[in-house]
Amino acid sequence: MAAPCPEDPSLERHFKGHRDAITSVDFSLNTKQLASGSMDSCLMVWHMKPQSRAYRFAGHKDAVTCVNFSPSGHLLASGSRDKTVRIWIPNVKGESTVFRAHTATVRSVHFCSDGQSLVTASDDKTVKVWSTHRQKFLFSLSQHINWVRCARFSPDGRLIVSASDDKTVKLWDKTSRECVHSYCEHGGFVTYVDFHPSGTCIAAASMDNTVKVWDVRTHRLLQHYQLHSAAVNALSFHPSGNYLLTASSDSTLKILDLMEGRLLYTLHGHQGPATTVAFSRTGEYFASGGSDEQVMVWKSNFDVVDYGEVIKVHRPPAPLATSGNLPEVDFPVPPGGGRSQESVQSQPQEPISMPQTLTSTLEHIVGQLDVLTQTVSILEQRLTLTEDKLKQCLENQQLIMQRTTP
Repeated sequence: MAAPCPEDPSLERHFKGHRDAITSVDFSLNTKQLASGSMDSCLMVWHMKPQSRAYRFAGHKDAVTCVNFSPSGHLLASGSRDKTVRIWIPNVKGESTVFRAHTATVRSVHFCSDGQSLVTASDDKTVKVWSTHRQKFLFSLSQHINWVRCARFSPDGRLIVSASDDKTVKLWDKTSRECVHSYCEHGGFVTYVDFHPSGTCIAAASMDNTVKVWDVRTHRLLQHYQLHSAAVNALSFHPSGNYLLTASSDSTLKILDLMEGRLLYTLHGHQGPATTVAFSRTGEYFASGGSDEQVMVWKSNFDVVDYGEVIKVHRPPAPLATSGNLPEVDFPVPPGGGRSQESVQSQPQEPISMPQTLTSTLEHIVGQLDVLTQTVSILEQRLTLTEDKLKQCLENQQLIMQRTTP
């Protein structure tokens, strides 16, 4: 069954405040905030509520290349050309901890779905995994032979996927820390990669102007799109898994219908290359950024109610859907369409039995714990700095004493 036909996406908001090209955008969990990173070395946190003031976070010493909200939305990570990663509390104070993550530009930063770890990718050809709290280095993955532009955790946190200028996409097992498979079909640098919400597929964008979709279980190439006339810089899956959004140096955004294996929309908004895109966590909105220093927020106008249910219940992938002459694609069939008895039975028995108030209270507590832990980290960093300064003062004083003593 084909995906329900969406209405035309519409431009909802237009954010201006950056002084150079936008490199990255990401929505918080509740879609109340949108973060953007820029070549101007700043992060901006925009509020979706009209007439709300944006926060500008300065701290990085060079271009901000990537931003990502933690699953709870209470922390915000950023990577930079200054080789550091910062973890911010996205409020008016904009406090952050900083750590030297790599020996070259940090290209990508992504939180695991449990919020406990962070994966980074760099021009030093490595992918590194860190603990979120206290930013402790855990391990490094180093089989790429050129810059690594992107690294993402799978939805269940068991796998990591990375994209590189060595023209490969690598799939890693987080537990064994081994490379499970290398996808070598791209003819150019691979700029971006991400997991399908089901965790069964990955999509990658490349400077060869194409987007490719692979099955991570069989490693088969499922879909191949050559729709842009220039490099594809970023992509984002709709939470339903039925649509894929792409951003290209040809200045357009494109929305692909993965169920049908076809192009749905081409959106013209940016003057010059479109550099980044991201769907909100509900799929109701998507954001884009470009070399024109603009951040745009679009309303998807897809059938959000149905998809909201899919996201809430976390249904397993439904029967295979075929798309024209494309290979069979294991994307979930839209709600109400062709679900087998097995897939219905394997749903959680009472997915929404916990009262909504209790769920939101627990989420709030978890979020507050995140903030508390991060605040402690900030205080620890400040204390270390103070101790270092005090030590330096004492050493200087001793030197002066030695000089003045006859």
